[in-house]
Amino acid sequence: MADITAAKTQVTNQEIPQKRIGAVESKDAPEKEKKLRKACTDFESIFTYYMFKTMRESIPQSGYFKQSPGKDAYNMLFDQKVAEEMANKGKGAGLQQTLFNQLNSRR
Repeated sequence: MADITAAKTQVTNQEIPQKRIGAVESKDAPEKEKKLRKACTDFESIFTYYMFKTMRESIPQSGYFKQSPGKDAYNMLFDQKVAEEMANKGKGAGLQQTLFNQLNSRR
């Protein structure tokens, strides 16, 4: 009986590594993390672009300036580039880090 109690104590005192159920550790985990960060950055860029586009559409047109043929294309390209640069600088607007944290914790 004493042997069984000692064995139970020995087993319960051992540290058991805690792993999440379904978590798979592999050598390509950094590559998956890099792809996830890129996807989050791209999503923030697209989200920011649509925010700019919607803001630009909400401004009423005035009669002071003529509508030039390339103005819409220029504004679209300008908004896309500004959105990309914002997302790629530092941590962007913060949306990409929030998305990354949320999606990375579910893997």
